[in-house]
Amino acid sequence: MTRRMAVLSVGVVLLVVFGVLGAAVPVPYVAQVPGPTFNTLGEVDGEPIIRVEGRERNETEGELTLTTVGVSRAGLSLVEAVQGWFDSEVSVVPEETVYPPGRTEEETRDANRQAFLTSEEAAEAAALAELGYPVKVVVRGLSEDSPAEGQLQEGDAIEGVDGRPTPDLATLDAVLASVPGGTTVPVAYTRLGQPGTAAITTRPAEDGAGSLLGVLVREQPAAPFDVDIAVEDVGGPSAGLMLTLGILDLVGDTDLTGGGRVAGTGTIDANGKVGPIGGIQLKMIAAEEIGAEMFLVPADNCADALAAPQPGLTLARVSDLDAALTALEDFRAGRTPQPC
Repeated sequence: MTRRMAVLSVGVVLLVVFGVLGAAVPVPYVAQVPGPTFNTLGEVDGEPIIRVEGRERNETEGELTLTTVGVSRAGLSLVEAVQGWFDSEVSVVPEETVYPPGRTEEETRDANRQAFLTSEEAAEAAALAELGYPVKVVVRGLSEDSPAEGQLQEGDAIEGVDGRPTPDLATLDAVLASVPGGTTVPVAYTRLGQPGTAAITTRPAEDGAGSLLGVLVREQPAAPFDVDIAVEDVGGPSAGLMLTLGILDLVGDTDLTGGGRVAGTGTIDANGKVGPIGGIQLKMIAAEEIGAEMFLVPADNCADALAAPQPGLTLARVSDLDAALTALEDFRAGRTPQPC
């Protein structure tokens, strides 16, 4: 064998070895890609994403689509990481930015799912506040072995206890603190706009003073109808803005899209403030692929959005719910919304 052939043979062997190692050896990175999109005004598997009980949903023709980011398993191979770095529709990021140290992947998914459920509550509160419904003490669930089981349910607004009005949490706490545990008291409530009364035998408070109804409550606007959001396998809080807009379009007085296609992203709190999210550029790719005409961008994400514009996709800068509604008004009128 000539020296040249020997060197070539060794080179081929090394390339094969490195190729095998590259395909097998994990590196501490994950890949993010454009994820599924969900039209909040539409359906998934024949079921509405936003269900309304207690009134008819508005008929809608447009789209208000929430966008997501798909995430790979932890520990990409070296080859997969390199391929991702050269793909404009893949973002390769350090593993700890997606899967925090000290948490399993399952624990991270559970935490992200809880964040999504919390964003649902914030979206409903922001939407109902925008529609002008009054803030009341609303049941969000029942505790284990609750004395209110079968009498109160999620979504009920507690109007009074033992004949005394309970317009807020502080007043409800004060009333219950004055009721001895084990006392049967009338609890006035409103459910889907209809008043009712339940006779509940209270449970002694854990500290021995006063009593408990066995319900989990929060202060939020209460409407004469109930809203339920059904989106599975989505985590994180970034759907909040689009869920809020979806609720407003389905139960409000304004057709927000005018029949057009709008996508977007952003967290929201109960006061309507819109916050930044991750993966904005990947979400814009997903929006462009479904034919969206305008994309609602949280103000703090504008710099990243402008760095990777999508053809034909208008970017609208939004800092709160009012700004999002103004952008949609401009969109319906054919005007250019406030840009990033």
